[in-house]
Amino acid sequence: MYQIRKATMDDTQIMYKLINTYADEGKLLHRTLSSIYENLQCFYIAENNGEVVGTVSLHILDKDLAEIRSLTVSDHHFGIGIGKRLVNIVINESRSLGVKTLLSLTYQVDFFKKCGFTLVDKSKLPMPKIWKDCMHCSKFSNCDENAMVIDTF
Repeated sequence: MYQIRKATMDDTQIMYKLINTYADEGKLLHRTLSSIYENLQCFYIAENNGEVVGTVSLHILDKDLAEIRSLTVSDHHFGIGIGKRLVNIVINESRSLGVKTLLSLTYQVDFFKKCGFTLVDKSKLPMPKIWKDCMHCSKFSNCDENAMVIDTF
């Protein structure tokens, strides 16, 4: 039985592995264990019979904008709706916090469109907030991710 819950310290090693597997493939930014520990309260995990099979986090950028980060679903559980459930949890949390817009910087345009996101021009986003983590990315000077947003209200 699949469930979504807040992440705990017991989940951090598998979260690290899932996130960095995707990062090694160029699909996400790498996360250190230290970064996962420091932001653990922002993470949700998907679990199936005690096994962590997905991750997602919510990162607040300012009073009106948050970012969905570190969305993963393990290969063996891909394509059955876990990713969408994780996205919906973050949309609902953004809404409950009063954040008006949720952002995703992604290569998975079709997936996020199915979740209600629309493409936006990256140059229209508040750059200092958005790009502070991107400065450490190897693709910083030639970013090819797509910016997508959804209004939560």
